[in-house]
Amino acid sequence: MASKKHLSEKETTELLDVLQQRFEKNKNRHQDLDWAKIEEKLKANPSKLWSINEMEISGGEPDVVDYDKLTGEYLFFDCSAESPKDRRSFCYDREALDSRKENKPQNDILTVASEMGVEILDETQYRFLQTLGKFDLKTSSWIKTPKEIRALGGALFCDRRYDTVFVYHNGANSYYAARAFRGVLRV
Repeated sequence: MASKKHLSEKETTELLDVLQQRFEKNKNRHQDLDWAKIEEKLKANPSKLWSINEMEISGGEPDVVDYDKLTGEYLFFDCSAESPKDRRSFCYDREALDSRKENKPQNDILTVASEMGVEILDETQYRFLQTLGKFDLKTSSWIKTPKEIRALGGALFCDRRYDTVFVYHNGANSYYAARAFRGVLRV
C-alpha cells in the first residue's frame, strides 16, 4: 500500500472520473443518490479519498451503496464481481498470522484493512451487498467475526452459490488464493 495518505490533483481527478463512471453505470446500487453531492463530500475528505483509492488499486472497484441519514455519511463498499485480487491469500488477523509456524501468508486482512483506512464488511453488510448484484460466485470474502468465535480460533467468510448467500467458518490462520475481504468506508 502507498506510504502517503493523500492523492495528487491528477490522481484525485482520475479517481473521481472512475468513481463517477461506475456510479452512472450501476444506478441500481444507489437510485436516490446524487453524484454531485457525493463528489463534493469526497473532495472535502482527502484522507477518505485516499482510502477509496486503496480500495480501487487493490481490485475492489468501490462504489457508493447507501447514505446514512443519521450520520450524513455515504457508504462505499468494494463491488468487484469477485473478491479483490490484490487482497487474497491473507489469514484473518495478526494473531492468526503469528500463530503459523510455516507457510505463513504475506499478511492478514485486519492489518491490511486498517492500513487502507477501511473496515471489513460484517455479515449484515455482506448480505446487503448481495441484494445489489451477484458477488463472489467463484471466490469468497472474509467477514467481521464475532469475538466469541474468534476467541475459539475461528473466523467467518461468505460467498454466493446456488443463488444463495452462505456463511462459513474456518480457522483464522487459514488462507486461500480465492479468498480476500471486502471493505466498507464511510465518507
